Amino acid sequence: MSSCAYFDSPWPSEDAGPSRLQTPKSGTGLKMEVGTRLECTSRKTQLSTMAVLGAPGEVFLLTHSVLRAHLGFPTAARVSRIDPQTLQTIAQSPPLPGGPMWPGGMAVHANGALVVVYGRYAHKLDRQCRVLSSYVLPVHEAYNSFVVLDNGLIVTKNLSATTPAQLTTLNPHSFKSACHDVICPEASIARLSAKGNTVYVVGVTRVWRYHWDEASQRLRRDVDWQCHYLKDAPQSFGWDMVLEGDSGWLMDNGQHNYRLSMLGAGQNPAPNRLIRVCLQEADTFQSWPVCGEAHGSITNPPLIDVQRRIVVGFDSANRHLRAWRILESEDGAVQLKDLWHLTHFGAASHMLLFSNTGELCVNDYRRFNEHVVVLDIESGQEKARVSTGGLMQGVVFPCPGWDRDFYWCSMDRVSRIHVSSPNPSSIPKTPH
Repeated sequence: MSSCAYFDSPWPSEDAGPSRLQTPKSGTGLKMEVGTRLECTSRKTQLSTMAVLGAPGEVFLLTHSVLRAHLGFPTAARVSRIDPQTLQTIAQSPPLPGGPMWPGGMAVHANGALVVVYGRYAHKLDRQCRVLSSYVLPVHEAYNSFVVLDNGLIVTKNLSATTPAQLTTLNPHSFKSACHDVICPEASIARLSAKGNTVYVVGVTRVWRYHWDEASQRLRRDVDWQCHYLKDAPQSFGWDMVLEGDSGWLMDNGQHNYRLSMLGAGQNPAPNRLIRVCLQEADTFQSWPVCGEAHGSITNPPLIDVQRRIVVGFDSANRHLRAWRILESEDGAVQLKDLWHLTHFGAASHMLLFSNTGELCVNDYRRFNEHVVVLDIESGQEKARVSTGGLMQGVVFPCPGWDRDFYWCSMDRVSRIHVSSPNPSSIPKTPH
């Protein structure tokens, strides 16, 4: 499910690994029962991007500054180890230089170190949040996180709508460049994905991939594989891609003007689409409208339930959340069968699926009030919800906890969502 070069924890990186399946590697799930409910412990932060898990009981939080960016000054990130229940800070890094602002990324590498990419810097820290090494990335633009290949190498790129994406590969031990940078054919907004030692890049109109070539010690583009997902389409660029089996899944029409929320933020008049790219034959790709409404938009990936063969997509701008059953076809394509469709539902963040219990954790934003909701992924039925107290809609990364709980990051706070003990009086009595 996630690369073997990540630390052995349920959630060592954003989306639980470079395939972006958004499903913990291990754990028991929430196991919501009759009479249980969700409770929320929340703490205001600067800008929370994500939490990741290290050894049992370790929770690390990545935040970054924003106010200085509006004045044209460089910004910085910070890593904190937090108490898994109270969210209070146990240890904290100094401000980590970043420069241009964009929510970055953090992971616990298999070598035990914390890796952070924020702005145009990469940083390596120990798990006491002390800086071990830093690396200045070559393009003076924000870099939007990274992936770790199975061989342990760290691959990152700049984020831009116009500057061609430039892949930088770092050695995890020396924390220096492992090979010459690679210039991609076009710009890329989306975060990278990876499978084994292959990196997938979602550009502003196409998807392409690079394999690590052990003999030449460099990334080489697969010249026989390219998907032009916006060919003859009016939509704008796609966001992060989920890799599952022989398929890559993403959504397009990603251009938006998010400020406090994604509601009504779409800037392209077309509907947004769910797209499936065949990883064997790149020319084979399929698309489906999420809801068909104009000015649809998202800023994140869909979710795939590998076990139940379900894909969940959404239109954040128009407030739709929808699930389909994935049906395989003999010709290599797939068919989608409607499962459920929720309207007036403000989902925008990366999601979290507890696969063993079928519990899907999403946000539902109402005006100046963010709720976190647990749904049954088979039926879309709401099992519980709780308000985080957040005034902004989260568009970043959740993380499971260690004890029937999970962490929700948004722009103004971090929250621990946990299952309450059942009230005995609320549990129906079994008739004799």
